[in-house]
Amino acid sequence: MSTRIYILRFPKETSNEPIIYQLVKQYDVEFNILKADILPQREGLMILELKGIKDKVNSGLEFLKSFGVKVERLAASIRRDDEKCFQCGACTGICPVGALAIQRPEMTVVFDPEKCTGCSLCVPVCPVRAMEVSLGAGTLAEVEEKTIV
Repeated sequence: MSTRIYILRFPKETSNEPIIYQLVKQYDVEFNILKADILPQREGLMILELKGIKDKVNSGLEFLKSFGVKVERLAASIRRDDEKCFQCGACTGICPVGALAIQRPEMTVVFDPEKCTGCSLCVPVCPVRAMEVSLGAGTLAEVEEKTIV
């Protein structure tokens, strides 16, 4: 399974079409809307997390492009500040892909950035905010500010 975050820019001609519904139905892709600004007869913006089999997600993205939707991957990565982390393990229970795990017998929290999908579920559960989201273009708030049309 692949989970990635994308910025979708919809042309005004497609703003009334049920494109995301078709994406789910035809390509068996799960989605989570992180932000949306779509109005009838206006260009729209959606930040969407897509989850599914990689080939189906890619086919679904091509489907979106066929409607004139501009698709841009939002490369999110999670970083851990090892100086702040005190190895409580709160993040390990919420990580859906096992990128954060407790190493035994040492009982230390191990972070594998290669497994991390950038879902950011670990960020709010960290009591000392040792986990942080970084994006290719800055923080999520900065990306949202730049992409509002």
